[in-house]
Amino acid sequence: MLTSASPLTDAPLDAALVTKLASLELTTVGELLRYVPRRYLRQGQVSESERPEPGDWITVVGRIDKAQMVTMKRRHGQFLKVVVDDGRVTYEVAFFNARWLKTTMVPGTRVAMAGTVKLYKDQIQLTHPSWIVLPDDGVDVVGNSAMFDELAATTGRQSAPSTGDSTASSEDVASFSRDIIPIYPAVKTVQTWEIWRAVRQVLAAVAPADDPLSDEQRADRGLITSDEAIRLIHLPDTLDDVERARARLTFDEAFAVQTALAQRRATAVAEHAAPCRHVDGGLEDRLTARLPFELTGGQRDALAEIGEDLADEHPMNRLLQGEVGSGKTLVSLLAMLRVVDNGHQCAILAPTEVLAAQHHRTVMTMLGDLARAGELGAADGATRVGLLTGSMGTAAKRQTLLDAVTGDAGIIIGTHALLEEHVEFFDLGMVVVDEQHRFGVEQRDTLRSKGRVLRPHFLVMTATPIPRTVAMITFGDLETSVMTELPRGRQPITTSVVPMGRRSWVDRAWQRAGEEIDAGRQVYVVCTRIGDEPAGRKSSAKNAEEDDTISVLDLAEQLAAGPLAGRSIGILHGRLPADEKNEVMDAFARGDVEVLVATTVIEVGVDVPNATMMVIVNAERFGVSQLHQLRGRVGRGEHAGLCLLMTAASEMGQSMERLRAVEGSTDGFALARVDLMQRREGDILGALQSGGRSSLHFLSLLDDAEVIADARGLAASIVADDPELAGHRPLADLVHSILLPSRAEYLDKT
Repeated sequence: MLTSASPLTDAPLDAALVTKLASLELTTVGELLRYVPRRYLRQGQVSESERPEPGDWITVVGRIDKAQMVTMKRRHGQFLKVVVDDGRVTYEVAFFNARWLKTTMVPGTRVAMAGTVKLYKDQIQLTHPSWIVLPDDGVDVVGNSAMFDELAATTGRQSAPSTGDSTASSEDVASFSRDIIPIYPAVKTVQTWEIWRAVRQVLAAVAPADDPLSDEQRADRGLITSDEAIRLIHLPDTLDDVERARARLTFDEAFAVQTALAQRRATAVAEHAAPCRHVDGGLEDRLTARLPFELTGGQRDALAEIGEDLADEHPMNRLLQGEVGSGKTLVSLLAMLRVVDNGHQCAILAPTEVLAAQHHRTVMTMLGDLARAGELGAADGATRVGLLTGSMGTAAKRQTLLDAVTGDAGIIIGTHALLEEHVEFFDLGMVVVDEQHRFGVEQRDTLRSKGRVLRPHFLVMTATPIPRTVAMITFGDLETSVMTELPRGRQPITTSVVPMGRRSWVDRAWQRAGEEIDAGRQVYVVCTRIGDEPAGRKSSAKNAEEDDTISVLDLAEQLAAGPLAGRSIGILHGRLPADEKNEVMDAFARGDVEVLVATTVIEVGVDVPNATMMVIVNAERFGVSQLHQLRGRVGRGEHAGLCLLMTAASEMGQSMERLRAVEGSTDGFALARVDLMQRREGDILGALQSGGRSSLHFLSLLDDAEVIADARGLAASIVADDPELAGHRPLADLVHSILLPSRAEYLDKT
């Protein structure tokens, strides 16, 4: 019996077609049936497809408007020029050496054509596409290549020379007489009608699958069965059929993801960690007593939630997200001190050396003598705070490694160097990952595995606001703490867009920077690239775009010779030696450097209260959330912040729309939604599907918040009673078919 798990080699398909489908990573019945149409054509109605881009492989269904032989200008011979109208736009199609096609490609003929898009003066063109003539009154059914040979006997037409194009059967052609025609994502080697043929043949042979939802669960949600949805998405009779199928398949995708995440949470609950309860008079209490300010309500709430998790014998798995400057570092430090008070160690994983060094400076400053165990003047019961980065000197690195393995250091802060095999801890009780999205799955999992006996507690911090739906998908196995309240004394930040095409505006921006410096304050200038790219690098569209931007090295030189002459200007970027980076940052923190021209290495974690102004050059090259992160580096002291977004973007373009959104709001969560609307969810779901073809086609992080929340609740209730899904085999099959093994493994390690 054919099931969704059956290989396509067992299906009633031609072997050559099975081989072609494998090139699309379709090897099982389930994978094929979940390879759904990109769009639909309705007979007599205009196609609503998006306008294609050059290089896209498209399928056009329409009528021939014009067809004529055209003499070529630059070489001998003629070609057949055909104009196809799909009711929305026209397509110019060229066939070379094709006099034999003149009697087939006649005006009024209904055709399907598939080929690679070219654009000439905004006109869509196809050259030598694969094609078939579709059934219509008074028109024979014909096509090209081997398919033409197959039909030649019945049509009485002379066979065309074989060109290696794909084939269509008589049944393929007849199917195009349906009211609703599905158009599949196709490539040159596999046409949409071949995919549709395979789907129809498999649907006729596969046994109906048991439904993951009960009759009552479906009725409560107004959903059809999964089996019916799969059949209707490929063979709809009406557009209403398509919508009913989409609704069910959207729920199935959310249900599969949330079930996998619920299983992940259940596995975590089964693991054991060291319970870490509050210790009266410990380092946590002593730091709290020293703070010159009161914690915000958001900080107190987050600490309470984290403290409850730490007290449990199962490992904490929590996401701490909050606005830029909301005080996440202090919250994480107090949580780590609780773990240290209980006799265990903590590790902080930072994405860059600049951020790791900044964390180290911040923690050492906050703790003072509480972080100097073994040194003269250390407080009683003090601990040590170590720093480990790849470019540290041998002696310093050896000391940190020794402090980690002996347990002398209660907190170790580092970059990817922490992940190296020779790095060992005496008793790792908690892992803090800053800006989790900067790390690969394997890297994060490596550090969590360094607990010798028990699983460390796990805290993820991010200053990138995450919409609720995104959090439910990408961090669905983590409990979430959200901090939106800024500490008292944080200053407002004014943001303005500066068009680079207006010279007077740019001049005024640099003049304004000089005024800040004259007032005793400091300025960040952020560029997209360093400017030390090797000469003669290979030409590419990406390189050409980069060359249109201003680099750190070039701009620093221009400012020093021009509008900011006489000012102390520092340079900071990722390719500087570590000691030089630290020296520049220390000088900027002391106020010795007045203008810091940098790449995005200063994006997160860098805290210089006297820096009040930021100029972001070529701001259109950054995302909304990244711009919000960057400007969060100013306004951290007693003076208000100013951020200028210098841009070469067109006033009417999407990039300017993004910049205007940043200019008009300082609400990171609102901006995160703007970011998601512009990027859509491809990046997010693409990360979930890392390593293979997309199997999520319908789920929208923007539009399906209620569906995701509903699926999360249902999945949690099922997994609570049946973690292995032994009694829910249809649900287990659904998870496997939507989250193929590579994605399930990815999800398990996230």
